[in-house]
Amino acid sequence: MVRGYSAYSGVTLSGSYTAGSGGGAQTYSNTTDYAIADNATVESPIPVSGRSGNAPSGTPVAVDIRHTYRGDLKVDLVAPDGSVYVLHNRAGGSADNVIGTYTLNLSSEPLNGTWRLRVNDNYAGDTGYINSWSITF
Repeated sequence: MVRGYSAYSGVTLSGSYTAGSGGGAQTYSNTTDYAIADNATVESPIPVSGRSGNAPSGTPVAVDIRHTYRGDLKVDLVAPDGSVYVLHNRAGGSADNVIGTYTLNLSSEPLNGTWRLRVNDNYAGDTGYINSWSITF
């Protein structure tokens, strides 16, 4: 803030401004349900824009997938450039659901673009849906 208390002439005032980084980490979410059919693949997108730099080396990705046989599922995070990061690969046998947070090193990935959670059902007889997922950087 600048205040003038009396009239001046022949004076120049210069200033500069640098935008902040937005106050730290931001979480991006998709809460739309995406059905997971037998022997099929589905993707849930999250677009990110207006950010600079790359993702951090400890990026949390939270997933909530409701499914009656988690051993059928392969779950990947797909970066905007197409790089694939495996989160879950047909583990857990007949247990239900894939719910948890995975920490990934995404430091080689620019923040901006469309991030996708890809779920592949590899067997018949059980179905479910992507309930929600999020990524924080």
